[in-house]
Amino acid sequence: MNYLPNILFALSLILGIGYFAKNVKKLLRNIRLGHDVDVSDQKSQRWRNMMRIALGQSKMVNRPIAGFLHIIVYAGFIIINIEVLEIIIDGLFGTHRIMSSLGSFYGFLIGSFEVLALLVFVSVIIFWIRRNVIKLQRFWKPEMKGWPKNDGNFILYFEMVLMTLFLVMNATDVHFQEMNSGNVISQMIAPWFEGLSVGTLHTIERAAWWLHILGILVFLNYLYFSKHLHILLAFPNTYFGRVTPKGQFNNLEAVTNEVKMMMDPNVDPFAAPAEGAEATVPAKFGASDVMDLNWVQLLNAYTCTECGRCTSECPANQTGKKLSPRKIMMDTRDRLEEVGKNIDVNKGEFKDDGKQLLGDYITNEELWACTTCNACVEACPVSIDPLSIIMEMRRYLVMEQSAAPMELNNMMTNIENNGAPWPYSQMDRLNWVNE
Repeated sequence: MNYLPNILFALSLILGIGYFAKNVKKLLRNIRLGHDVDVSDQKSQRWRNMMRIALGQSKMVNRPIAGFLHIIVYAGFIIINIEVLEIIIDGLFGTHRIMSSLGSFYGFLIGSFEVLALLVFVSVIIFWIRRNVIKLQRFWKPEMKGWPKNDGNFILYFEMVLMTLFLVMNATDVHFQEMNSGNVISQMIAPWFEGLSVGTLHTIERAAWWLHILGILVFLNYLYFSKHLHILLAFPNTYFGRVTPKGQFNNLEAVTNEVKMMMDPNVDPFAAPAEGAEATVPAKFGASDVMDLNWVQLLNAYTCTECGRCTSECPANQTGKKLSPRKIMMDTRDRLEEVGKNIDVNKGEFKDDGKQLLGDYITNEELWACTTCNACVEACPVSIDPLSIIMEMRRYLVMEQSAAPMELNNMMTNIENNGAPWPYSQMDRLNWVNE
């Protein structure tokens, strides 16, 4: 019977980590639905980007208040969870604060954790006030309703509860308080429990201990369904992020080959395929659904923090246009999740559901409102590139559906006929000098 708590703890750990691993496997499968893209170049630059942007939080501090608070929460999340190692050992082997044998160093560690826990708690309260009381505009855009709005608050509540449980656990641990080392914050909370028997204190401490570790396991599995997935994906996303100039767009290989054939006088465009050669189905130009995007773009969608910095910097959105770069990423992730569920239901095979990203999630109006200024790409704190998705979908509209706006069609017609965007023949271009 003495081993029952250890068995229950082991089962909780196995179930929590097992379910998390299952979701990670599903996540990787969904990302791999995108077509392949070569991101093996400039490895040293990619490592620098990851260390500077993801680990160093360099782009977060562009907005000092939010950046400073985020660094506190980020550091607290990483450092305080070192204590989880001790909790796991204690839970599996029935020990109690096994690392306390480290003496004064242990006191220093726990003291640091307690200070960070308090700072995280305060920071989270400020985040909640900014989101719900001050109501910063970027948190109240049309796409931030329902689940996206509630998700942000759920995360803040989660973090407040976890920090509270950690401090209560320390404050009611009689043995830890008697050590008088490391109880920097919890010693101020301990008087709240004066007058309670040792047995009652032990019960409260055990309850806080169990709720703390179970809360961490629940939070770990909540990540897959939450915008907080960026905690895990920010590192690979910044590594695989763009390292070419922001204004440089990719060329379609099929179009490049076609142009080369047109310029080669020795190529017969009407020649039949070589005997025995397999007829290849031409690749789709651009993207109309998530499977047409590359896997880095799908990784971007899962990494989106929904912070709204991209949308708040977007000149089209600022002037009242329907475009929101944040919504582009959220729609891409929502459609990708829908496709993933379709595959799950149909035992590993996607069956056409009559939907696609273009039209059912993202409208033509949103795509053509974009000025391609790259403000959203520059603003993103984790190197997400909404513009690349917008351009792929525009490419589909133009090259597959001939559905460009009238003004753009007129311009392209003029370029084809006159060699310039204007509706004047080359012979008449200089007539203005005679006026």
